[in-house]
Amino acid sequence: MNKKTALVIGSGFSGLSAAINLAHKGFEVKILEKNNSIGGRARQFSESGFTFDMGPSWYWMPDVFESFFNKFGKSVTDYYDLVRLDPSYQVVYENGDAMPIPAQMAELKKLFDSIEPGSGVQLDEFLKQAAYKYEVGINQLVYKPGRTLTEFADPKLLIDVVRMDIFQSMAKHVRKYFKHPKLIQLMEFPVLFLGALPENTPALYSLMNYADMALGTWYPKGGMFKIVEAMASLAEELGVEILTDHEVTSIETKSGKVSSVETVRGSYSADVVVAGADYHHVDDKLLSKADRNYSEKYWDKRVLAPSSLLYYVGLNKKLDGLLHHNLFFDTDFTPHAHNIYTDPKWPDNPLFYASLTSKTDDTVAPEGHENLFLLIPVAPGLEDNEEIRDHYFKLIVKRMEEYCGQSILEHVVYKRSFAHKDFVSDYHSFKGNAYGLANTLKQTAILKPSLKNKHVKNLYYTGQLTVPGPGVPPSLISGIVVANEIVKDLA
Repeated sequence: MNKKTALVIGSGFSGLSAAINLAHKGFEVKILEKNNSIGGRARQFSESGFTFDMGPSWYWMPDVFESFFNKFGKSVTDYYDLVRLDPSYQVVYENGDAMPIPAQMAELKKLFDSIEPGSGVQLDEFLKQAAYKYEVGINQLVYKPGRTLTEFADPKLLIDVVRMDIFQSMAKHVRKYFKHPKLIQLMEFPVLFLGALPENTPALYSLMNYADMALGTWYPKGGMFKIVEAMASLAEELGVEILTDHEVTSIETKSGKVSSVETVRGSYSADVVVAGADYHHVDDKLLSKADRNYSEKYWDKRVLAPSSLLYYVGLNKKLDGLLHHNLFFDTDFTPHAHNIYTDPKWPDNPLFYASLTSKTDDTVAPEGHENLFLLIPVAPGLEDNEEIRDHYFKLIVKRMEEYCGQSILEHVVYKRSFAHKDFVSDYHSFKGNAYGLANTLKQTAILKPSLKNKHVKNLYYTGQLTVPGPGVPPSLISGIVVANEIVKDLA
């Protein structure tokens, strides 16, 4: 009996996950990757002795990664070494007031009490609720394919939905427990990863605080690309063929099925096709109008998560006062005052994030040097040019110099920037977004773009623009979910 065949477009986390799961279920799988290296937004590059992860830099929810590899009789320890960061990260407030976040819960509660008396007990209560949401959300809800309402018809699940605070905003939920602005900002920070303001994000996502504070912030030695390498190794062990420099130019259909996938290097066909590339690009540019799931009007009404202005910087000196992860909230700018998710303009004085993996890993920079990754969250769809990039680089480096009390600019020996134009050219990213769709209530579960094409029987979608949403763990899960649906549909 001939094996079923599958083509997966894209080798990001969701594409690799889908390929691995389909291969494990007996499919013969090929991955078609546009770029000359695998990993999608999680690619890595080396230059001048520095090694930079190009995208994701936070390793949260270690249980999701372990569970993923366990499905195939493996463990993360078969592939990479994990280090728990302590402090997990630090927040830099106005006037250079820094707040390192302890990894140990007892120390964290002491910190909360020192800022707002009694808030340590409140943190316990908050995280108790968040733990329940994490258990239900990560182990049940995110594995729902979001194709019909009947998936949520389980009475226990309906009761859970009430307890999960689906209809209360994260902003209101946090303020029920904490009053001090520093603590509010700290507790709201994780949902910024989800691409919407706390006022517009369901309080369900306090599960992210549980992931942050209870499960911890980790680092795979060698960088986040180690996860990509691990998945690629597992995929190849299962017989998956990964073809780089194979940009897909069109998806041809006949009688309601994909007949061929055309690439710059030739034509491919398979029993099933999984699009792990940008959903909008696949829908709008690779398919004929008759085969598209959604109209341009639909896409224009979606609330996108932010884009990012990124800098990969090599310094010929070490920096004092900075940790592996640093959040600079040292300005009167707040996401509430300027909505980075929808306002079509560049902020005057933005929040930003600085990562120095060289604080933890001596393999990512030459001895005595520092590996610095900078990220400014900005609205998608903005004008992007070198003048703008240079302006913001100097602006945030100046703020870092003021905080560190050290010169930085004159010690830059390597610099590369990456923003909207690059997200579009490298990933065909819709409006140059970095994180997919915002996790608002109206863009949750069955209200997300469908993982199944409505007109083409054997075409599916995976990744951050469909279920369950943006982030590395959700992308892993997205690949699992779509593979399970394919097997079910073909049964």
